Amino acid sequence: MSSTEILSMLALLLGGLTFFLFGMSIMSTGLEQMAGGGLERTLNNVAKNDFAGFALGAGITVAIQSSSAMTVMLVGLVNSGILSFENTFGMIMGSHVGTTLTSWILTLNANTGANFFLALLKPMNFAPILAFFGIVLRMVSKKAKRRSLGDIFIGFAIIMVGMNMMSESMANVKEYKGLLTFFSASPIMAFIVSTLFTGAIQSSAATVAIVQAFALTVGLDYRVAIPLVIGANIGTCMTALLSSIGTNKNAKRVVAMHTYTNAIGGVVFMIVLYIVDIINPELLSHNTSIIGVAVIHSLFNILNTIAFTPFKKPMIKLCEKTVKKDDDKTHTVFLDERIFNNTPLAISECRRLTNEMASLAKTSIENSTVLLNEYDKKSAESISETESLIDKYEDKLGTYLVKLSGSELNEKDSFEVAKMLHAIGDFERIGDHALNITKTAQEINEKELRFSDEAYHELDVITGALKEIIALAVDSFIENDAHAASHVEPLEQVIDGLRDTLKSNHINRLQHGECTTQIGFVFSDILTDYERVSDHCSNIAAYTLQGETLKLDNHKYLNRIKSQNNGAFKSDFERYEEKYSI
Repeated sequence: MSSTEILSMLALLLGGLTFFLFGMSIMSTGLEQMAGGGLERTLNNVAKNDFAGFALGAGITVAIQSSSAMTVMLVGLVNSGILSFENTFGMIMGSHVGTTLTSWILTLNANTGANFFLALLKPMNFAPILAFFGIVLRMVSKKAKRRSLGDIFIGFAIIMVGMNMMSESMANVKEYKGLLTFFSASPIMAFIVSTLFTGAIQSSAATVAIVQAFALTVGLDYRVAIPLVIGANIGTCMTALLSSIGTNKNAKRVVAMHTYTNAIGGVVFMIVLYIVDIINPELLSHNTSIIGVAVIHSLFNILNTIAFTPFKKPMIKLCEKTVKKDDDKTHTVFLDERIFNNTPLAISECRRLTNEMASLAKTSIENSTVLLNEYDKKSAESISETESLIDKYEDKLGTYLVKLSGSELNEKDSFEVAKMLHAIGDFERIGDHALNITKTAQEINEKELRFSDEAYHELDVITGALKEIIALAVDSFIENDAHAASHVEPLEQVIDGLRDTLKSNHINRLQHGECTTQIGFVFSDILTDYERVSDHCSNIAAYTLQGETLKLDNHKYLNRIKSQNNGAFKSDFERYEEKYSI
């Protein structure tokens, strides 16, 4: 081959590889979008059972066509605290087997049948049709799932184009026997080259596709094909290794498990290959086919899974010894960007953490009001720690949601992100007011202040209203219950009225010398915190009531509700006014 022909071959090979990887990326993204936020719940439900985990790991990898992407997702989920390291074994092994589907799809390119229906099975024949339907769905459809389906079709077509280009690039390699002769003479070198090449491009599917292109156009014997396929399986660990940078210890152990199972299995297979080659050299000298490469790929991963399954516990211990336990046991809010590319999963995780934040704010308010009557130092310290944790939630969620809002989101997801961005600010402020009430309770305890009996009664009444409104607002937000949320605003109006009445009563007591100025300031501070908490509850309920609109405007929305002659609102208001009368 001339230097020009070699350059042309390399250019075509690299172009085909580029199309292949680009198509994989597009198709994977489309499949992830269609998976939806239910993926997180499914993972949690099946992870504890290794067989169910294996099936799920294989299924997800079949969908996204990348064991590396699956492992990176597991790293993110473990780092986020959604999954435990011990429960990822089955899914890791399942992902190894699931990734072999790509090689079987590509075997259809070897179909040369003259029959019309057989010809239709050849991907390069139907890929352009899929691409056409895909672009039509992308351009015409307004529904997110149909657009994602279009991405899947387009991605698959691009993969086939890339595979075809790689096959064409191999057409002239028959004349250049040096490379194959070199690999045949040194299978270990084929293994090393395949491992390094796969590590560089971070896709075992692409490497196996190139090996299949070799087998289809040039012809490879098993002595070369097996090391190339095994090297591809080990080289793909590079993606997971890079993804573990900056993660916690358990997330690193996921990568260790992924790497150990591939590397140990690969070394054992290479040893067996050498033994077979010594005993019966003729057995491995036969040429394989594109289907044979797929068989090698599948057998390696299936046998590897069967071999390691009985040794799950020793493998877990090996990973734990490799990556020592983290001594930091403090509660940390994780939002790992490794799950960022899976938008539904990222939104689902944000929603879970936002709900946790809401529950923490609700508990803090309820506990802080108890301290006004019965101060306890440990409870006060716990509320202070919870407030710091709520601040951490707000910081992490806010940063993550802002990044997420910059992604290409459908209308429903955009509303959900906007709703959470608004709500976390209210939950954070509620946490601040809980701390304010706690500090007021501490002041009452330290200075041995006492309210009048009338003031205590008034505080009990407005505290009852506050507890009900925080429960209504938080529970309706978590459950996305618009009916429950509709009761919040009437109660907020009643609390505003109570605040005005209690302040007026407090001034009368001051004028008649029934309470001191100092206790009066404390009483006023409590009413201010209560009233502001009820305002934030009103905001939170409005996010649920406004429906799926990107323009969340609580001020206009609440004013419209109050200005309308709303029978349900009036009825609720009168009911709460009677319930919480002084």
